[in-house]
Amino acid sequence: MSTVPAWAQRKLGWRRTKDKIFVFFCLLATITALLLLVMLLYGLWKSGGHRLSWSFLTEFPSRIAARAGIKSALWGSVWIVILTGLISIPIGIASAIYIEEFNPRKSKVIEFIQMNIANLAGVPSIVYGLLGLAVFVRTLGMGRSVIAGAATMSLLVLPLLITVCQEALRAVPQSYREGSLALGATQWQTIRRQVLPASASGIFTGIILALSRAMGETAPLIVVGAVAYVATGPSGLGDTYTVLPI
Repeated sequence: MSTVPAWAQRKLGWRRTKDKIFVFFCLLATITALLLLVMLLYGLWKSGGHRLSWSFLTEFPSRIAARAGIKSALWGSVWIVILTGLISIPIGIASAIYIEEFNPRKSKVIEFIQMNIANLAGVPSIVYGLLGLAVFVRTLGMGRSVIAGAATMSLLVLPLLITVCQEALRAVPQSYREGSLALGATQWQTIRRQVLPASASGIFTGIILALSRAMGETAPLIVVGAVAYVATGPSGLGDTYTVLPI
């Protein structure tokens, strides 16, 4: 029966010690981040909690501060987020599926598209606002409306959504695809019944990140026509609007 040399035991012990130290620092970082978050939320609640009321959420803006509410901005944000999701989610998921599943060898054209998607993810949001102003507001004649704002925000979040969905699809083991195809399924059946369910959590993460960014952006919407004061909420795609960040 062979015995482990003393130097190997010392090396193994040192590796275990380093592993415990690393776990400790990771736990410390997590606890620190949670404490900072709790302190931030407590500070916000202490400073502004007494000002919150149901009427604050259900009343429209007013020049009388005691009766002012955020209903128009709240509904404007709801309209923008829902329309952005309806436009960007199908396009983003379909684009990721086409790039990852139907072009596994990555032709020069796909590589060029992939490079541009990565570059567009880092473009400042104000640039998308100027693009939306030129294309949707003026060229297509949408005006300074809800649909123009949602279309602009869709352009903004699409690169992020496509990139995250691609990563989710790449994380699915290749054996899932090979096993499905070997049993006689078509490529689309394999994607719909095997790949998409297995990557659903990553895709939903991308959707949440994309819609969160759309909900918090201000600069593009200012450029394409969101205004600071609207006394009523939007009731159609062509109405004026405001959003909570503004």
